[in-house]
Amino acid sequence: MSNSDEIVRYTDAELQEFDQLLLEKLTQAKEQLEFYLQQISEIGQSDDSKIKGLDDGTSTVENERLYTMASRQRKLIQHLENARLRIQNKVYGVCRVTGKLISKERLRAVPHATLSIEAKENQGRK
Repeated sequence: MSNSDEIVRYTDAELQEFDQLLLEKLTQAKEQLEFYLQQISEIGQSDDSKIKGLDDGTSTVENERLYTMASRQRKLIQHLENARLRIQNKVYGVCRVTGKLISKERLRAVPHATLSIEAKENQGRK
C-alpha cells in the first residue's frame, strides 16, 4: 500500500488528548448514573412522610423518569467506553461510513461519535 492509500488517522498525541476528554466524560457519566441510582433507591425506601402530599402516580412518574435517565447514562457510558477502545485500536475519529476523519470540533462536542457530519446528514435523508 502506498502512502497515498493509507487510512488517515489522528496522531498518538491527538488520540491521547481525546482519551483524556473521554475519561473526563466517563467520570461525569458514572457520577450522574450513581446519582440517579441513589435517587431511585431513596424513592424505593422512602416512607409516606418523605413524599407527603404526593400521590402514588406522581412518585411512579418520577421513578420512571429516573429509570429512563439511568438507562440513558448506561448507554452513554457504553458509548464512551467503546470510544476508548477505538483509541486503543487507533481507529478513533474515523467515520464508519465514509472512512474520513471526523472533525475535531465534532469529536470535542460528541466524543463518542462514529459518524462524520456528512454521513450523519446523509443518514437523516434516507
